[in-house]
Amino acid sequence: MGKEKYLKDVESLFKKSGVVNYNSIERIVRNKKNVKSYTKQLTRNLIKQGKIKRLTKGYYTIYDYSSLAVFCFKPAYLGLQDALSVYNLWEQETIPVIITTSKIRPGIRKILGSNVLIRRINKKYMFGYDYLKQEEFYFPYSDIEKTFIDMVYFKEKLSEEALKNIIAGINRKKLNSYLRLYSKKMKERVLKIIG
Repeated sequence: MGKEKYLKDVESLFKKSGVVNYNSIERIVRNKKNVKSYTKQLTRNLIKQGKIKRLTKGYYTIYDYSSLAVFCFKPAYLGLQDALSVYNLWEQETIPVIITTSKIRPGIRKILGSNVLIRRINKKYMFGYDYLKQEEFYFPYSDIEKTFIDMVYFKEKLSEEALKNIIAGINRKKLNSYLRLYSKKMKERVLKIIG
């Protein structure tokens, strides 16, 4: 298999997937003698030529959506103010907010030249999200009920307007079923705000 064939296969992989990890590229060039160094070189060259972009360590894309980083920190979903914006419940500009159980450093990261906020959550709270279409991808976003609970959990401020919108759109039955998984104190905090 010649270099051209590897390149074509790798490029076709990028066309099929929004996010490609290093191991997938390595699998394509597996028959090459120095697989590791060849894969590194190939990846470096593709980045240099502007054909692919680095999302985060070991993950690459051909697209310009920093939200794709959510697929690099699995299990993860987009939430908080980002989710509220998607549901038109938040009036301010926001950045992608990734909520993950991965043992990574939380905080703001520069991904594809944009700020992305990463928050960590306990594994038992990794639920309450759906895949919503944004651009040409389906991204995991927390639903309104889980977004509201997460806003309280992470002690995020809500404007009166946003709170009013959330209360109007929330499914109480679903909210209560989610709250069963939290401590009594947390449940009380959420219900006190929602009234």
